[in-house]
Amino acid sequence: MRIWIDITNSPHVPFFEPLIELLQARGHEVSVTAREYAQTLELLDDARISHETVGPPHGGSSTAGKARALAGRLRALRRFARGRGFDVALSHASHELPLVARSLGITSTYAFDYEYARLQHSLGCRAATRLVVPEAIPTGRLRSLGAKASKLRRYPGLKEEYYLGGFEPDPGVPAALGVDPARILAVVRTPPDISLYHRHGNPLFADVLQRLGSDAGVHTVVLPRRAEQREAIGALGLPFLIVPSRAVDAPSLVAQADLVVSAGGTMNREAVALGVPVYTVFAGRLGAVDEALVADGRLRPLDSADDLDVRKRGDVAERVRRDPALLLDLMLG
Repeated sequence: MRIWIDITNSPHVPFFEPLIELLQARGHEVSVTAREYAQTLELLDDARISHETVGPPHGGSSTAGKARALAGRLRALRRFARGRGFDVALSHASHELPLVARSLGITSTYAFDYEYARLQHSLGCRAATRLVVPEAIPTGRLRSLGAKASKLRRYPGLKEEYYLGGFEPDPGVPAALGVDPARILAVVRTPPDISLYHRHGNPLFADVLQRLGSDAGVHTVVLPRRAEQREAIGALGLPFLIVPSRAVDAPSLVAQADLVVSAGGTMNREAVALGVPVYTVFAGRLGAVDEALVADGRLRPLDSADDLDVRKRGDVAERVRRDPALLLDLMLG
């Protein structure tokens, strides 16, 4: 089969990496399009995934900017896909892909694991041929997005448990960033501050940076999403923060961390999947997947930076490893 995959955000690169390997091993022809946003293109290059950058970059924080970017990217994707004979199109939260696929008569699968990005998912759910989501998301929340039961395919657990199923961390990643092995290693992920579902400030995140960045016993690696965030964090002048200048092998870093604090979602769940203590400072509404992790005690909501348990990690929690082939088969129908 000829398969088209569209990747629009950095967390989608590790999600699709093992799936692309499986598809190619099965003899399918895979074409990947991408959007310039966050570290997406850097991560695709690092993973040696051949891709074509299509359409304008992310539209920024304004609704008007997002609308212009959406219209431009829909046109560019349609030009890319027309006449290529694709049999199926796959995406994780790229709502542009199912819209274009439907207009061209291509079967499409739209996957996602956070149900409160309502505008994007309402478009993707209605346009896609099939939908792939975690079992944790209640049917009622999906129905409100236009997700018909006949389209739904569900998987147990976390998507991160699938793409990290065969993962073994690179032990050299922390040292390459200048981390002192004698210190506590904290990994911090910045907020998704230009997402429509996350448009309010996060003062708790700033408190976390102050708490960790001024502790001489800790080396804190902060992973920003955009250059503006990197510059703002650097301007704080906190002596014990490490802010990489480009994308890094985040799963390898997380796997060797003593604690993780994330204002997003994917890195929280990567830490859970890798058995690392993790705190969420996400300022938006928690989705069903993270609600379940909090209820199980595997994800800790943070109310104050003083509540962080900053110490060397003891025994590593047992990892849950799942077969990415199960996820791929659901996406292919």
